[in-house]
Amino acid sequence: MTHYFTDNWENVQNFQARPDDILIATYPKAGTTWVSCILDLLYFGQKSPERQTSIPIYDRVPFLEIKIPTVHSGTDLAENLPTSPRLIKTHFPVQFVPKSFWEQNCKIVYVARNAKDNVVSFFHFDRMNMVEPEPGDWSSYLNRFMEGKMVFGSWYDHVNGWWKKKQTHSKLHYMFYEDLIEDTGRELDKLCCFLGLSPSAEEKKRITSGVQFDNMKKNDMANYSTLPVMDFKISPFMRKGKVGDWKNHFTVAQNEQFDEDYKKKMKDSTLQFRTEI
Repeated sequence: MTHYFTDNWENVQNFQARPDDILIATYPKAGTTWVSCILDLLYFGQKSPERQTSIPIYDRVPFLEIKIPTVHSGTDLAENLPTSPRLIKTHFPVQFVPKSFWEQNCKIVYVARNAKDNVVSFFHFDRMNMVEPEPGDWSSYLNRFMEGKMVFGSWYDHVNGWWKKKQTHSKLHYMFYEDLIEDTGRELDKLCCFLGLSPSAEEKKRITSGVQFDNMKKNDMANYSTLPVMDFKISPFMRKGKVGDWKNHFTVAQNEQFDEDYKKKMKDSTLQFRTEI
């Protein structure tokens, strides 16, 4: 972990969730902002459309565990959210989620992305984000990812830990990045079903178009360009948003080594990922 996610540990762990809070949980770079924007539009797109054009997504959906000295802490932002429900995001593995979220039986939306695309996206993110450790070169970064020596830990533990939790926590909706890319409308319907929402066909169309990757990439309230800790000269926060970009980064040898390791780590898991669609 970096201290930006541990400095406020006590306050984060003691955070008081409310029964109608919705927690968005992901391993970093797995579609967090995408699903945050979808939820924000679902709940507030019609009620207060001005939010979309005047408040950055990281203020509308606070990042619970973050604490950057010059910026508000995530817990402060979350506590002061004027909305109901409050939408809050976290990258915590399941065992670090503040216990009040379970006690209040909150709805949780988890998004998982295949490991190969996830590590590529994380690599470029670490290059441009000042609060992340220096990534070093691609080859050593990939090894570190396989060893789980990442901010927020092992991808394997993360996706599996949350998958296991889903079996016992009925209010956990587990989504896949690849499914969202393949058919955003279909996944939106499943999400609405889970949340008990029934938006009109017209509203669904508006949301689906608003959260298309290219539209979000151009939208300053969604693309993080207003956050000073991101260096867009190195790489944009929203880079490609595709499935299969890993093929432009993995060498044949790296891919074989990764697949071997992946099989071992995922052998007891019922989770299935697609690395291309």
